[in-house]
Amino acid sequence: MQADDMEAKNELERKLLAAIEGELSAEDFMRELLTQQIFIPIKDDRDSGIGGLQLTHKATPLVVEDEAGGKILVLFTSPERAKDFLADVPGYSGGLLADFSWIVERMEPGFSIVVNPGIELGMDIEPEHVMEMLSLLAAREKTN
Repeated sequence: MQADDMEAKNELERKLLAAIEGELSAEDFMRELLTQQIFIPIKDDRDSGIGGLQLTHKATPLVVEDEAGGKILVLFTSPERAKDFLADVPGYSGGLLADFSWIVERMEPGFSIVVNPGIELGMDIEPEHVMEMLSLLAAREKTN
């Protein structure tokens, strides 16, 4: 673990740190997370001739499996936080910043999310909490 693993470097990380330290409730953090951008690693398009460039319209996000076979979407609070992790994952040297709500709306039921895997300033979001976020988004849509 590096010394700066728990140092918040952007607004999303400040909110995450507040949630980890109990200064922000889990529900309030979920609401905040839905308004933030997050880094999603995308599989490199090897046929492009340019590393990190996607020529296809199908982006393949980084998904890993847990011991029970559950699927986990891997996300990061910034591209910088992803570098060390992605160095050990062939084919995933790039990605994009996207609205977290946009990602959640496109997830299949049963997926978990891990934010900043391998460092202390990270968190796991279980499938039931992903579904809660979808409900929050649906409620927000009804009021707009």
